[in-house]
Order: sequence, then C-alpha cells, then structure tokens
Amino acid sequence: MTISHPYGSPTCTSSSRKLQDQRGSHVLRRFHGMISREYADELLAGKEGTYLIRESQRQPGTHTLALSFGHQTLNYRLFYDGKHFVGEKRFESVHDLVTDALITLYIETKAAEYIAKMTTNPIYEHLGYTSLLKDKMVHRLSRGRTEPRRVTFQSDDRISSPVVRRGALKDTPEKLSSYEKIHNFKVHTFRGPHWCEYCANFMWGLIAQGVRCSDCGLNVHKQCSKLVPSDCQPDLRRIKKVYSCDLTTLVKAHNTTRPMVVDMCIREIELRGMKSEGLYRVSGFSEHIEDVRLAFDRDGEKADISASAYADINIIAGALKLYLRDLPIPVITFDMYSRFIQAAKLPNAESRLEAIHEGLLQLPPAHYETLRYLMAHLKRVTTFEKYNLMNAENLGIVFGPTLMQPPEQNALTTLNDMRQQKLVVQLMIEHEDVLF
Repeated sequence: MTISHPYGSPTCTSSSRKLQDQRGSHVLRRFHGMISREYADELLAGKEGTYLIRESQRQPGTHTLALSFGHQTLNYRLFYDGKHFVGEKRFESVHDLVTDALITLYIETKAAEYIAKMTTNPIYEHLGYTSLLKDKMVHRLSRGRTEPRRVTFQSDDRISSPVVRRGALKDTPEKLSSYEKIHNFKVHTFRGPHWCEYCANFMWGLIAQGVRCSDCGLNVHKQCSKLVPSDCQPDLRRIKKVYSCDLTTLVKAHNTTRPMVVDMCIREIELRGMKSEGLYRVSGFSEHIEDVRLAFDRDGEKADISASAYADINIIAGALKLYLRDLPIPVITFDMYSRFIQAAKLPNAESRLEAIHEGLLQLPPAHYETLRYLMAHLKRVTTFEKYNLMNAENLGIVFGPTLMQPPEQNALTTLNDMRQQKLVVQLMIEHEDVLF
C-alpha cells in the first residue's frame, strides 16, 4: 500500500546531490528525505530566504523545516494535520508558512527595540472609538441601576424569624461597580494592511496577524490584547443570538441592566400565571419552548410571548428556565460556585446568610442584577402558594441546578451538591429583602 506524503517524494538524496547546481534554488523548496543537518546547511549556504524539508535522522518519521535567514540555518519541527504548522498558525502550503516566517523574522530582527517599546505609549485612550464607548457606559450607568447593598447581620432581639433572628441592616460605603466586560479576542487574518487599535502600529504577517474582539470588533496585536482594559462594548450587529449568549455581553449590547428574556418572561408570568398550579415545576411542551427560544433569537425584544401566541404559561416559564440553564457562564458564576456551596454548609443560620451575602457582592454586576430581579419575582410567586403550591423550598429545588453549575461538569459533584444548591436559592428567596 502506498501512503501519500504531505511533502512529496524526496528530491535530493545522496545519489542526486550532483543535480543541485543544475536545478537551482527551486529544488530547495521540496522534501529532501533523510539528510543530515550539516548537509542541509551546505545546501542552504549563501541562499538567504530559501528553505528545505528533511526527515530527521534522530527521529525517523518526523520532519524539520530548515530555513536560511540572517546568514544561518534555522531549524523548526514541522507538523501536518491537514495544514502545515510549526507553531500556532496553520497554513495551506509550506510556501505560505515560510513567507509568513520570513516577514516575522525580518521585522522582529530589524525592529526588535521598537517592538519592545511600542506598547509603552498606546493611543488607545485617545481613540474616538474608545471615548465613544466610555460616553455610552457613563450614560447607561447613570440610568439608576440598583447597586449591591452591603449589610451586616447582627442579633436584634426586636426582630425575629423562624430561621434566624433578622439582621439589623447597616448600609456601608460600597465601591461603585460598572458593567465591565473583557474583550472576546480571537486570532484573525486581516486582508490588506491593518494597524493595531491599541498601539497604532502595523500588524505584520501573512495570516493571523493579530486578534479581533468578536463582540465589539476591536483589532489589536496579540501582545497588545493583554494590555487592553476590560471595556468591551458589544456591537449588536455581532450578537447572533440571545440564548446561549454571555449574560454581560447581551445586556451591554442591548444597553439594558438585565437580559430582555428575563424581563419579558417574568412580566408575562406575573401578568397571567402567578396562580398557575405547579408554576415552574410543571413543564410546558418542549417544542413550544423551543419556538419561544427561536423567537427571541430572531426577533429579540419584539418576540411575541403573549397569551394569544402561547396560552400555556408553563411554556413561558420553561423558556425562562431554558435561558438561565443555557448561559455559558451561569448566573452564579463558576468561580463563585464553591463559595456558595460552602456557605450553605455552615451550621449557624446567621453565618450562612452573611456568607451568601458576601458571595453575592462578588458576582459580576449584570449577574447580580439578574439574580436580584429573579429572586424578587420568586418571592412574589411564594405569596400565591395557596394557589400555585410553590413555596421557597420547592422553587429552590427547581432553580438550584439552573442557577448554579459546578465548574467541572461532573455528575457525581452535581448530585452531591443538590441539597446545598436548593438551600442557597431557598434562602435567597426567603431573605431576598435582606440579601439584596
């Protein structure tokens, strides 16, 4: 059986060395079989910018790209998985790979000192683009968003409840938080000349010259991306869907404090579903819930979820649960999950509430606001328990796994934590007015 080789057949072995002078430098752009590093150096000597591919003598079956640059031969381990690569970039041909390498080597060699300094005086803060984003942010944050309220839980004999003596609230100064969002940078190939929007320098290379934020479109060098502040303002035209979209990304793109799905579904449920038996526990038809999801993805805030479109309120409740469950980062974020689980395990009721409250203050602002609004709604649901049979514990069972998911998707971990998940949500509903 013949196996096709990604680099073709050897064209310069010990028996064909004498053809070198006749064939010229183009033979250097082919696979040369198993030759030594010394012989490769000999073939490339004095031919700046030429290259060859050889099979390693020390590790048969592996291949090396030998490239002449700067009066020396540079050797790189060469890989192939449908495309050729020696590092992160992947190329359709070895020729493109070498072209990109020569551009990068030349610039990094001739302008090394300048490259090292080019991020020290960025123009980013002076760009009209950035100033516009800051203006939008200040305008949005000045529209009366509810700020997290830090409280302390103190014993007060005048206040009591079956679970814990209610804390006397003491407002303390809280740092003003904003809807900060890190950029969602992804490697990007730019067609034609492009300049970095952080340092204003040319982005070099044949492909993958830099990175672009897939949410706002900011283009920067890969090294500059580490210095860009967390001030991404998503462009609504780049947000392809509502469901499964990062929560902060969605609210910033729509310039709202909470996701529209949460607001619209809760509004509809409170309008006509608060007395529905088994609200949130009873499932609606999955195909109709999927229709609601598609409507939000397609029409956004213009989606029709009224009684004339979906008479069964359980469909709307199911659509809300699906949205919360499908968030790439849960409402109670992955990095805060263990903190809430440990808080639920505390034996002392007051310490438990204090720990949950401290955890809430660490959530991203958009997550905090969404959770605050949802818990206030669920608290109102419990006031109709006579009709809907849903108390805080029942709602905790339903929403625990929806709002809290362990960082590692481990079925055993989820099973072991179900009691704590339920308790966290139950306590947030019962003490919503204290915790938020």
